[in-house]
Amino acid sequence: MNPVAFEIFGLAVRWYGIIIALGMLIGAILALREAKRIGFNEEYIIDLLIFAIPAAIIGSRIYYVIFKWEEYRDSLWRIVDIRGGGLAIHGGIIAAVIVALIFTRIKKLSFWKMADICAPSIILGQAIGRWGNFINQEAHGVETDLPWGLMIDGVKYHPTFLYESLWNFLVFFFLLWYRKNRVKVRGEVFLLYVALYSFARFFIEGLRTDSLMVGPMRVAQIISIVLIVGVVILFYIRRKNYLLDGSNNVE
Repeated sequence: MNPVAFEIFGLAVRWYGIIIALGMLIGAILALREAKRIGFNEEYIIDLLIFAIPAAIIGSRIYYVIFKWEEYRDSLWRIVDIRGGGLAIHGGIIAAVIVALIFTRIKKLSFWKMADICAPSIILGQAIGRWGNFINQEAHGVETDLPWGLMIDGVKYHPTFLYESLWNFLVFFFLLWYRKNRVKVRGEVFLLYVALYSFARFFIEGLRTDSLMVGPMRVAQIISIVLIVGVVILFYIRRKNYLLDGSNNVE
């Protein structure tokens, strides 16, 4: 498939960027609908997105370039050219969370409430955005004989982008269900998003051939383990506080 969707004045507009933008748009609409449903001021969501989306893109690119510095140090201009790929979701999440923490502190809002509103939108955007990897024929796994393998230049590879996308869609629907039926403490939806995504990413990353590395170790797997441990601790602490004194509840 041609990775270029069309050209404007000689500038190639790639499917990768279009798909990522579509995922962000759908996620934003979903977050706004949830905010309206629970009576949360929708303007806060819009204001946050104005800062968080650019920060996420910049953060995901910086994260990727840091671990691929050998490829960019002699061609610095390529750092800003993201049309062909080269975004790391962990960097984007970290940047967006930092922005959200600063934003909610300035506006005197609950970070956890905001995070719960946005969590399903984030995982849905990731599920959609992974198909940009399919267009670019990247983020695939090792060779396989499985019938659903991704064929590239006559060789079948594990379609790891597909595995992650399908998992993310499952997590998205689970979070919607959990938010409606099970949540007791603010932040649980967001924490479950982080844990469930990290759980699958750890195993899927083991199949990939293009992982960001630190020595012999895959960066995404390290980050996934750290995030899962952090979530378990936070989940326990917040639930314990809720049971003791009712603090941080969803009311």
